[in-house]
Amino acid sequence: MYLEIALELVVGFLTLLVVLKLLGKIQFSQITPFDFITGLVLGNIVGDAVFDHKIGSLEIIFSVVIWGLLIYIVEFLTQKSIWLRSIFEGQPTLLIKNGQILYKNLKKNHVDLNQLQQLLRKKGYFSIYEAEYVILERDGQISVAPKHDFGAPTKKDLNIPVKQVNLPFALIMDGKVIDDNLAQAGLDEEWLNKQLIQKNINSYKEIFYAEWQEGSGLNISKYN
Repeated sequence: MYLEIALELVVGFLTLLVVLKLLGKIQFSQITPFDFITGLVLGNIVGDAVFDHKIGSLEIIFSVVIWGLLIYIVEFLTQKSIWLRSIFEGQPTLLIKNGQILYKNLKKNHVDLNQLQQLLRKKGYFSIYEAEYVILERDGQISVAPKHDFGAPTKKDLNIPVKQVNLPFALIMDGKVIDDNLAQAGLDEEWLNKQLIQKNINSYKEIFYAEWQEGSGLNISKYN
């Protein structure tokens, strides 16, 4: 019995992993109400099937694949049709326009003033009247365009000279060198070892995390 449950769990886990990989990251990175329901059902299919002795591994695979296929079809159709996209994913809604609260839109989306205040505070705005525009996105989060007096100054506003933006590269994680990142950064292990020797570090195993960025150099966190 326990062996059968373990086998079904492994099969269900691997099948879910394959299906989620095929569906792509976007499916669950920005969860809309439809995505939430489909993800919930997908998990319940495996969870319920594991403890139903009448259902075997093949039935689990079949159910997950069919449900995953339905999700894939919906995602494909929403990419092709704006009308279907609005049905399955919803549409962004203005909650504040030109500094004025749109009561009807709040009511339509079941958002009360306390919820609106909370969402704004999470974005760093502690007064409703600091916002010129507030948009309720499809995933339930808000986007805020602040009024001029409350907007953060940009580097252009402050006349700060333009500088090249460089990505940081994690070179060592958990005591192991990340060879791909080292190559992408245009560096090699010989260079890395020289840097470590200068910092009196004799082994990668002493390092919990090391990151290199053009202009900032190599930053190291050792195991405490």
